[in-house]
Amino acid sequence: MFVIIGYVVCLGCIFGVYIVHGGNISVILKALPFEIITILGGALGAFVVNNQPKVIKATMAALPMALKGSKYTKERYMELMAMLYDILQKARKEGLMAIEKDVEAPHESEIFKKYPTVGSDHHVIEFTTDYLRMMVSGNLNSHEIEALMDSEIDTHHQEAHAPVAALARLAGALPAFGIVAAVLGVVNTMGSVGQPPSVLGGMIGSALVGTFLGILLAYGVVEPLGGLVEQKTEDAAKELQCIKSTLLASMQGYNPATAIEFGRKVLFSNVRPSFSELEGHVKGKK
Repeated sequence: MFVIIGYVVCLGCIFGVYIVHGGNISVILKALPFEIITILGGALGAFVVNNQPKVIKATMAALPMALKGSKYTKERYMELMAMLYDILQKARKEGLMAIEKDVEAPHESEIFKKYPTVGSDHHVIEFTTDYLRMMVSGNLNSHEIEALMDSEIDTHHQEAHAPVAALARLAGALPAFGIVAAVLGVVNTMGSVGQPPSVLGGMIGSALVGTFLGILLAYGVVEPLGGLVEQKTEDAAKELQCIKSTLLASMQGYNPATAIEFGRKVLFSNVRPSFSELEGHVKGKK
């Protein structure tokens, strides 16, 4: 919703002020289809050349997600930490071997089933169970597991930022393609130099629409969208960091209630539950 509002304000102010000041919007509308095809066609072709298929696919998947509200809410994080509390509490009371079945078959685990939002998230469950499995095996200490976690989070970070970098490159290219469209318009105008000044003026105006559209699409549409995708990738990484902090705290000997407090502290302030909120939620899920 905010994305649409932002675009409406951006485009509305630009074109609204142009019209109020006596601008002839028909000149822009007349040239718009041809300039759009030239600029976007060239930019999208370059986008395909510039990126591997996996990056193109990830970018296409990231765009619809950017238009939706963030799924990383306070309620989701409270559910995540309540789930971690339950699994760690079971391990503490019954021993690490007691959670082996939960780890090996998470979709059949009553603990994971109790938390459908995070329990059905493939990335969350895979990340959590992988390191719980290592804790159960007892072959690695907390420092070695932390290094592995950091490596996996870094890899996730790099993959998630590939669409961000691709959109940034696309935004940087759009003004240049706008200039290309403008130059082609000027070339077309020079071929009609014998026409009356009123006709030539319209042709030059249409040519300049290309430069205008290239800059507008770059800094008014694509670059803000890339920034939004980047912020959402940071939210996704923060969830993994929350799991990491909680599990490492447990490995270092802290009880489950204290371990989830380690996880709570790494969250962004706008979605971080208070101590009492988290405590009440955890107790309510028992």
